[in-house]
Amino acid sequence: MGARELVADAARRPVEAAEAAVEGVSAEVLNRMPDGTHNSMSWLLWHAARQQDAQIAQLCGAEQIWTAEGWSDSFGLDRAVGDFGFGDGPEQVAGVRVEDPGLLVGYLRAVCCATVQYVGSLDDAALDEVVDESWDPPVTRGMRIVSTIDDATQHVGQAAYVRGLVSDWSGRY
Repeated sequence: MGARELVADAARRPVEAAEAAVEGVSAEVLNRMPDGTHNSMSWLLWHAARQQDAQIAQLCGAEQIWTAEGWSDSFGLDRAVGDFGFGDGPEQVAGVRVEDPGLLVGYLRAVCCATVQYVGSLDDAALDEVVDESWDPPVTRGMRIVSTIDDATQHVGQAAYVRGLVSDWSGRY
């Protein structure tokens, strides 16, 4: 298995974990913020997809899935269309309310599929290309892709943890 296949496999995993985390979840639990100030499942899953969408679109010079496929309209959030939640406080987190967990998983799936497609279009030289010299060491395209996948995976795991905090869920992984 080559690097592209490994990265593509990793890119699919947040969707599988998100599906398990939201199975049978109520809208109340999905939108509950622990202690009224911490990230809800809705915000975490939305942000997992948004950050990856924004960064992958920038890498490949394409429009974000958020707008290209109409997800921004489907979510109907009162936010700037380019916003992906970086630096959100409790008030902004509370504004990401989703009644249907399928909407969150659907958007994450669309973003992950686009990531897999993009990774499949790259060769080793493209993965090794430096895309950000402001870091030491400089960040390559491959490193940035892996970083977005890692971020999505962590946020999905946090969403599953939040579910356990705010409900009596005893899901299995």
